[in-house]
Amino acid sequence: MSDVSSKTEAAAGRAAPAAGIRMATNRADLVPPGSRMVVDFATILGLVGGFGMIFAAMSISGSSAAFLDIPSVLIVLGGTFAVTLVCYSLRDALRAHEVIGNVLLRPARNAQSAAVWMLHLSEIARAKGVLALESGLSEMQREPFLHKAVQMVVDGSPADEVERIMRQEMAATAMRQTQTAGMLRKAAEVAPAMGLIGTLVGLVQMLGRLSDPSSIGPAMAVALLTTFYGAVLAYMVFAPLASKLERNMGEDQMVSQIYLIGAASIARQEHPRRTEMQINTVLPPAQRIDLFD
Repeated sequence: MSDVSSKTEAAAGRAAPAAGIRMATNRADLVPPGSRMVVDFATILGLVGGFGMIFAAMSISGSSAAFLDIPSVLIVLGGTFAVTLVCYSLRDALRAHEVIGNVLLRPARNAQSAAVWMLHLSEIARAKGVLALESGLSEMQREPFLHKAVQMVVDGSPADEVERIMRQEMAATAMRQTQTAGMLRKAAEVAPAMGLIGTLVGLVQMLGRLSDPSSIGPAMAVALLTTFYGAVLAYMVFAPLASKLERNMGEDQMVSQIYLIGAASIARQEHPRRTEMQINTVLPPAQRIDLFD
């Protein structure tokens, strides 16, 4: 068991979990890898960099103020929100900000660290009994899925019941995340259309002032701004956020599947070696773990 524990420590170092993986049952040793939140700097850097390039180009041209038009902003932002709200309920829209917030601030975990950590729990349960996991339940509250699965195991629920209930939990979570991603996709579809509508409104106003040729150029510029705003919102904000949310959703589902496999295996009192074999069927080949000879 000590050899397995030392190999677990080495694998944990490669996976960079939040807490050291070693054979112990202290509260600090039962902190799951997703208990610490980290900022997704890739998303922030991408958004800031994209907008920064546009603003820099505007500033270099010396006419950045010409790109600001409040009526155009109202048409695109207000219209996009209103049309998207027609497709979804107000409750869905209000709930979406929580899911979108998870794009910028996420648990510090990955599939490999979750796998190593579940094998750590499996070792503890095999050596000291399932009830030894109870001392770490309070540390798992930031991982609601894991907390619920381990709580069921500690309470003595059969493995089949753990699998059935937690798969339903996974499906419900995936449905909420898919709905939010769909909302962002819909907003990405609507924003350019609202930009076009704003442009048509501006063109109509411009045609009404053809008697003054000097006003045609500025009026045309203002009319085109709504198309610009719609394209920026769709292809620099809504569509990228939807893609990142879908990517994170896939990773979350993989981590949840690992937690489910580990919890069910512990409930069946299986050897950690068997748990490792089952978890490796979920992990990508490059991330598979080998803690047992």
